[in-house]
Amino acid sequence: MSGHSKWATTKHKKAAIDAKRGKLFAKLIKNIEIAAKMGGPDPAGNPTLYDAIQKAKKSSVPNDNIDRAVKRGGGLDGGGVDYTTIMYEVYGPSGVALLVECLTDNKNRAAMEVRTAVTRNGGTMADPGSVSRLFNRKGVVVLAKSQERPDGSTAEIDEDTVLEATLDAGAEEVNDLDETWQVISEPGDVVAVRTALQDAGVDYDSADVEFVASMDIPVADATTAAKVMRLVDVIDDLDDVQNVFSNADIPDAVLEELDT
Repeated sequence: MSGHSKWATTKHKKAAIDAKRGKLFAKLIKNIEIAAKMGGPDPAGNPTLYDAIQKAKKSSVPNDNIDRAVKRGGGLDGGGVDYTTIMYEVYGPSGVALLVECLTDNKNRAAMEVRTAVTRNGGTMADPGSVSRLFNRKGVVVLAKSQERPDGSTAEIDEDTVLEATLDAGAEEVNDLDETWQVISEPGDVVAVRTALQDAGVDYDSADVEFVASMDIPVADATTAAKVMRLVDVIDDLDDVQNVFSNADIPDAVLEELDT
């Protein structure tokens, strides 16, 4: 049942780097605002907001920023947010597919910036449906393998523990992402899966609904991998871009080569 999603590993490592650079904060804040707007500002009655706040806290977003985002999204400060979700479909080097998810208050700006970033960095805009058909919308829960207990000791979470806690809640597969476990489910089961982990005394880092590739594209040489990662980085740096999903399968050895 356990697999290894190369892109998920890449994305997880990239998120850690982005967090250090402060890039991740704006995206996490926007997630909170949208969740509060859609489901209300009370995390107890809004699981999507609860998870958005949890993810922000795990990434060290200050509590004041989180509170302000909840108030803005929920309209508690007299303002409010008005974002539109747009998906762009892109082909990168070696036929790698990218799904680009934007949250924007200006569709024309988002479209222009994404198109410019793609065409200037070795990618091409794809026809609607040509890339999205290569992905499935899934619930994705990520948890650390090594977790600190309340008494200060460390607990190692193995695959059997994860499976035992989440199978009845809807878990479909568990992937080994080096330092973390990734639990895949149907989108509607993501809250049940992370709740099952909590009930079993296991903490989680994030619980999201994401696009997961149904088939990966191998990228075995460093030159092509560098081009793919450059394209992803440039797109991901855009203010309106919330997520970039890919079916690139970059081996660990190549990723390490790129890091040096």
